[in-house]
Amino acid sequence: MNGKEIVPSFGKAGRHSHGYAFAALILKGGYEESGDAGRFDVREGDVILHERFEAHCNRGSPFGAVILHIVLPGDSEFQSGAGQLADPDLIAREAERNPASAAVLLLQTTAMKQAQFRDWPEQLAAELSRNTALNLTAWSNEQGIAPWTVSRGFESVFGVSPSAFRAAARARRAWQAIRTSREPLVDIAARLGFADQAHMTRSVRCLTGRAPRAWRACK
Repeated sequence: MNGKEIVPSFGKAGRHSHGYAFAALILKGGYEESGDAGRFDVREGDVILHERFEAHCNRGSPFGAVILHIVLPGDSEFQSGAGQLADPDLIAREAERNPASAAVLLLQTTAMKQAQFRDWPEQLAAELSRNTALNLTAWSNEQGIAPWTVSRGFESVFGVSPSAFRAAARARRAWQAIRTSREPLVDIAARLGFADQAHMTRSVRCLTGRAPRAWRACK
């Protein structure tokens, strides 16, 4: 929730997710984050925006980092990923006075950074997020990379296998569609590449703790 966090030097936090949307504002130092939105090297003044139920893992820098967590409104619309603030101290001061106001101000003043793929794991993560029906064997063949190399190399960066990353992305996309549209559940399941509606129900419940019909009833 709201508050400061210390990322230790050369430490590594295991892959984890949060049941709420939040921003991680780097007040000091820096670290590397690899998550559902990609891989980012962030430094003082940068901010990472996380949607609800997004997963990520952090790797510390030689100097560690001090991070300010700011919970974002549940109904706010934003692009997850890394951005930069012109005046991070203003956000930090406002967070001490009024966290809700700081969240709104942060979303209004964050300049998002464009994703730049440094290597094939980052490219694959982006493609899996965009196309949750991507065939990993076909992708490996197209890139000329052995399947076992893809699996091991991807997991070393993102903390999870490509197939597990794809499954989580598919469940998250389904959850978003369930909450924001009236599209029939069976059609969502088919469009996103689930085996059937029951498969989607299990995946969404595993990700969020609630079944699709329960989420739709909250609309």
